[in-house]
Amino acid sequence: MTVRLGETGSFPEVLRAAIRARGLGLERIQERLSREGISVSLATLSYWQNGRSRPERPKSLVALARLEEVLGLPEGTLLGHLPPPRKRGRWLKAAGADHRMSAFWTQPEQVSDLVSGLDTRWDDRLARISQHDRVTIGSDRGERSFLSRQVLRAEADGPDRWVVIMHLDEHNRPVPRVRALRNCRTGRVVARPDIGFLAAELLFERPLRRGETVLTEHELVTSAPFPPATNYERKFRFPVREYVLEVGFDGDEKPARCMRYARPDTGKEEVMAMPMDDVSSVHAVALNFGPGCYGFRWEWD
Repeated sequence: MTVRLGETGSFPEVLRAAIRARGLGLERIQERLSREGISVSLATLSYWQNGRSRPERPKSLVALARLEEVLGLPEGTLLGHLPPPRKRGRWLKAAGADHRMSAFWTQPEQVSDLVSGLDTRWDDRLARISQHDRVTIGSDRGERSFLSRQVLRAEADGPDRWVVIMHLDEHNRPVPRVRALRNCRTGRVVARPDIGFLAAELLFERPLRRGETVLTEHELVTSAPFPPATNYERKFRFPVREYVLEVGFDGDEKPARCMRYARPDTGKEEVMAMPMDDVSSVHAVALNFGPGCYGFRWEWD
């Protein structure tokens, strides 16, 4: 039996409602969890439902996923009602910094509205170790796909997802389709083709412990009519140790001119011309970059 609950309410309220709807006592719930190798004390379950404490550590978040199964809840119901994790240590020192998801976007209100339906609370707990983007441009000069590989490190216990935001300059085209390729799966997706925006959750296989790394790959695939390709930019709200950007051009169609640019948040834009003679792709590498924007722009004859 699957229990359906409303989307509003605090974590303890939703948990109490689910327990009532399922008709199980805490002892029975603890017993069911124990059968699956999950050890949670009766006191902990009681604290969770009355709000005295909440699951934050990796073991507790794993137990939360099993608890959803025991209570017949759709996946992510309880996790989605958890408040943002309490920040400790050096995270408090950065509390005054502007690390909003809308940073560096020219449409910050639209971005904030777009991600309001997604779980973004872990984003500032993931250090950007490595990011590799490969953009494929078709022979018709249209954007075909965006393949991304990222290596992330958890700076606290609990991160379980990575949020992707994509914007198309042409608002009369279909937004890309999200394909999770390695070590992740697609969670909630919010598409706004009328303003050219797409946001999606990439869910890890399990919550990370502090210091753990995860390597994920995903692809955004466009469909006809393909958006015309003139640029690609990655926005970094936090520093990245290594960023590799490739743009591949299929067929004989190559831009007449291509420029690589870096726009740090503390300085002026730096631009460099990229040679396009007898090559089908261009690439650039940035080390210890960010916050800021990094990308290519090109012109066709």
